[in-house]
Amino acid sequence: MKGMEVLAEVKRRYGLPVLTDVHSVEEVERTAEVVDVLQIPAFLSRQTDLVVAAAKSGKPVNVKKGQFLSPWDMKNIVEKIESTGNRNILLTERGATFGYNNLVADMRSLAVMREFGYPVIFDATHSVQRPGGAGNRSGGDAKWAPILARAAVAAGCDAIFLETHVSPEKALSDKDNTIAFANLKGLWQILRKIDEIVD
Repeated sequence: MKGMEVLAEVKRRYGLPVLTDVHSVEEVERTAEVVDVLQIPAFLSRQTDLVVAAAKSGKPVNVKKGQFLSPWDMKNIVEKIESTGNRNILLTERGATFGYNNLVADMRSLAVMREFGYPVIFDATHSVQRPGGAGNRSGGDAKWAPILARAAVAAGCDAIFLETHVSPEKALSDKDNTIAFANLKGLWQILRKIDEIVD
């Protein structure tokens, strides 16, 4: 698994914790040897075998809420993870399907999922995706991501996820909803100020 070699090198060289998706039960064991957090992608969030295997690894598990799920549906997924004895759970909101090629972010879902007793993350850049909206790939509208991030922090989420790139137009994935790296520091400072007020 070439990807695991790259992540192991990032972790070794920079001393950073590493998170990555797992897409099958077979990937869990090897991935858990390298990364600090296993992530269940939104489109696989209802795959019981995968969720349970990730939980049994003993690693923290971040579950991205499927765009087709309500926030209260996430309680079932939390219970699957808890059934293994694993209480290192993170839940991520990344928008809900709103017609064709569009997502909408419902800030109420952050409060609903926090009631389960685990940290809730808001994925600001995937929440502005337009699945299939660019014809042969997903589109998006990155200009809305900072606004949604500010709203999510004001609503009391525990963390923000943002995709960034030095030149978003050259990104190999999600270029339409990625925030320019040059804009990240200013946004971060605003989010910190909002968080201080909310606390």
